[in-house]
Amino acid sequence: MSLESNDLPDVVRASWHRFADTYEPLRGELYRYCRHLTRSPWDAEDLAQDTMSRAFSTLGKMGAAPPNPRAWLFRVASNLWVDHARRPRATAEPEGPVSVPHIELREAAGTLLTQLAPQERAAVVLKDAFDFSLDEVAAILGTSVGAVKAALHRGRSKLVEPDIESRRVPARGAVDAFTAAFNARDLERLTALLLDTALVEIVGATTSYGADGTREQMLLGMLYGSERLARAETMGGIEARFVSGALPTPPRAETRLHRGEALVLFWYAHEDGEHVRALNRVEGDGARIASLRNYFFTPELNAEVCAELGVSHRPNGHRWWLSREGCP
Repeated sequence: MSLESNDLPDVVRASWHRFADTYEPLRGELYRYCRHLTRSPWDAEDLAQDTMSRAFSTLGKMGAAPPNPRAWLFRVASNLWVDHARRPRATAEPEGPVSVPHIELREAAGTLLTQLAPQERAAVVLKDAFDFSLDEVAAILGTSVGAVKAALHRGRSKLVEPDIESRRVPARGAVDAFTAAFNARDLERLTALLLDTALVEIVGATTSYGADGTREQMLLGMLYGSERLARAETMGGIEARFVSGALPTPPRAETRLHRGEALVLFWYAHEDGEHVRALNRVEGDGARIASLRNYFFTPELNAEVCAELGVSHRPNGHRWWLSREGCP
């Protein structure tokens, strides 16, 4: 069967939905694994997103589906992590310490310092935090059981308190301008804040590169998507079970500092008060926005960041493509 190029997005989207039926239930556990490997919730979400994308593209080249989807997904994440960790990085002096909440012992793998070799860190996390067998860890890491045992011994002996994360410089000019324009419901001002080359992303859902006409629709969705959220049972957009008493009132933006970075929180009105449903990271070039990332369909990340900030939140799930009555 031949396909017109215009049909390809629909075909790929349908394949992605089928892929998600199997792998999306593992998404929460995948995030936790990535969080143990990385030094921040943002890096963990990036690694989880990259893992899902790599797994989807790799699956299309395989002759048969993996017999153990969980172990295979962790193997994809491990490979991406090890590849990334082994790349040379530019060094920079941190601008100062930030307060990092205490991490419970049950999440001890997440406290590993960067001086652990990537394979040591992955081996300890897989075995001690996720209870994979030695054989499974060896298969996931593509090595031998003996090598896993050695990595576990070395890694466990180096477990110490978490390293202090470098401070990001808050782009307060762009952040504050975005927050003010958002609360004024001024789409023209919001659009004017974006550089012509600005990236606008609903993480895990859609991305606009530059002034291609879609970013205004994405900003409109941020401003007024609460109406669809409140009526998800009939309008779709998210699973109805996540509505949780949301009202159609447009959300309120608020700037908060998190680990030295200025974030924009979107507070949504509910029958029982306001709760955060989306986080936004803004990178600026002076007073203009070079990059805007909206974290709405990232429930694990949002839960962790909101807990660190001490604010209430409501999850939205991962599925942004649902039609009416919650059916793809």
